[in-house]
Amino acid sequence: MTATRIWVPAVIAVAGVVAIVIGHGKTAAAGAGVGLVIVALIVWMVNWLYRIGVSSNRDREREEEAREYFDRHGRWPDE
Repeated sequence: MTATRIWVPAVIAVAGVVAIVIGHGKTAAAGAGVGLVIVALIVWMVNWLYRIGVSSNRDREREEEAREYFDRHGRWPDE
C-alpha cells in the first residue's frame, strides 16, 4: 500500500521534473514533464479520496454494530 500511496506518485513526479530539466522549459519534453507532474498529483489525490471513502465505511460499520448491540441489550455499548 505504501508503494501505491507514496512511491508511485513520487516516481511519476520525479520523472516529470527530470523531463522539465532536460527540456529546458522550452521543448516537448518539458511539456511532457509538466503533464507527468500533474498526473502525479492526480494519482496522489485519487489515493487520498479512496482512503477517505474507506475510513467513512469503517465509521458506518461501527455505527451499525452499535445499533445491533442496542437492539439486543437496550442500551448503547459505551454507556
